[in-house]
Amino acid sequence: MSEQDTMAKGWTRDQMAARAARELQDGFYVNLGIGIPTLVANHVPAGMTVTLQSENGMLGIGPFPYDDEVDPDLINAGKQTISQLPLTSYFDSAQSFAMIRGGHIDLAVLGGMEVSQNGDLANWMVPGKMIKGMGGAMDLVAGVKKIIVVMEHVSKNGDPKFIPECTLPLTGKNVIDMIITDLAVFQRSTHMSPFRLIELAPGVTREEVRAKTTAAYEE
Repeated sequence: MSEQDTMAKGWTRDQMAARAARELQDGFYVNLGIGIPTLVANHVPAGMTVTLQSENGMLGIGPFPYDDEVDPDLINAGKQTISQLPLTSYFDSAQSFAMIRGGHIDLAVLGGMEVSQNGDLANWMVPGKMIKGMGGAMDLVAGVKKIIVVMEHVSKNGDPKFIPECTLPLTGKNVIDMIITDLAVFQRSTHMSPFRLIELAPGVTREEVRAKTTAAYEE
C-alpha cells in the first residue's frame, strides 16, 4: 500500500461530522458539543428542519458566519461566533438547562476522551490539567434522549479511546447510544445491549479496528 493510500484511510473530522449528521431527523432539537460536533451544523440534510440548541441560551443557531458577518455577541457554548435565524430565540441559563434536564432535546452530539464498553463517557477533564469547568456535559448526558459521541479512535499517543473501563473522571455512566470515530461506527439498541460494529470508514479493515480497540463489542 502506498503512503498516499495510507493517508486516505478513515474519515476526516469533517467526514465524521457528516456521518453524525446522518442520524438527524426532521423536527429534532439538537445540542452540539465543542470540537468536531460543531461541524455537524454544516451537514444538515437539505430540506430537513433541525433546531440547534446551545446551553448558553440560544435556540435556533444559524450557520457559521462569513468574516464580514461576524457579530462578537453571538457565540455558542464553545465561544465560536455563529449566526441567528428568523426563528432564533434567547433565554437565560436556567431556562436552557430546564430544556436539557426536562428531556426536551432529542439528540446531543458530543466529543469524547474515553468511552467504555458499557457506554460510560469521560469527556470533560484530565487530572492535573487546568480546566474552566465541565459546562453542560453532565446535564446533557443525563437529560437528552439520544447521545452520540464523535471522537478520534485513538489518542495522540496512540492509545485506544474505546476501552473496557474509563480511566478519566466520568461525565456519565451508561449513557452513550452511538460512537463515531475516524475508523468506524458502533451502535447499541438499548443501554443493556453491547455495542455492535455497524460501519467501517473507507479503507479501514475490521482487523485494524480490533487492533486499536480494547473494549468488547460485537461484529
